[in-house]
Amino acid sequence: MANRETHEEWLARLEAQSREKQAGFMKHIAGRLGHPLMTDKPKHPYRGAPNFWREVDWTPEEKAQRFTDNFLAVGGHVERLGGWDEITDFIAGKASEMSAKRVIRQDEPELAALRLEEALPNAHISVWNSDSDTAWKAEAAQADFGVVQADHAVAYTGSVAVLSAKEKGRSVSLLPTVLFIIIPIERLKTRLGEVLIPFDEAGREQLPAGIHFISGPSRSSDIENDLTIGVHGPGIVYALLVG
Repeated sequence: MANRETHEEWLARLEAQSREKQAGFMKHIAGRLGHPLMTDKPKHPYRGAPNFWREVDWTPEEKAQRFTDNFLAVGGHVERLGGWDEITDFIAGKASEMSAKRVIRQDEPELAALRLEEALPNAHISVWNSDSDTAWKAEAAQADFGVVQADHAVAYTGSVAVLSAKEKGRSVSLLPTVLFIIIPIERLKTRLGEVLIPFDEAGREQLPAGIHFISGPSRSSDIENDLTIGVHGPGIVYALLVG
């Protein structure tokens, strides 16, 4: 009577067959590419961006123009404003145009200085996490407008970074119908690495609760590859470049 194959032997045989098929598959690909099968791991002498890219730094006007082009390309809106008083007028104008009745903003001194309560006397203005009795996520979901200030912006990718904190809940930028992102021009960087590297150097314990990158309005094509705007976030996003 022949010896029966043990479980370990059976697994070893299956692994050998799998490796043989894998080798044949890779050899076929190498042949189609016109070179021998590579057996040594390729060398990667560089890590991260090459040195020449680390040295790229556009002028303030170039940054503003590149950011504008990239943000518009994904369906966002960009306005160049000279000062913070113009921001108040712009948001008030859009509130009148869109009949906005509920506005929520993050709790930052610069946003308080906009005096939206005075500019929009007929609207309900909420300040994120300003009291413990409000269901703030529901408040943000009911808001017509959300107003936040960018911590960073990147011209090359047309992205805005908004950090989370107790007074800066991410729901303010995720749930309202229309989002206004105020970007002080000095916070606009050329490359994404200028924003990411300091986070890495700060260490895990020093990172904020959340780092959220926003590149235009919410876009989704999960169902039958049909592009839909505003499913997972604001359908209209204004980037307000100030200064």
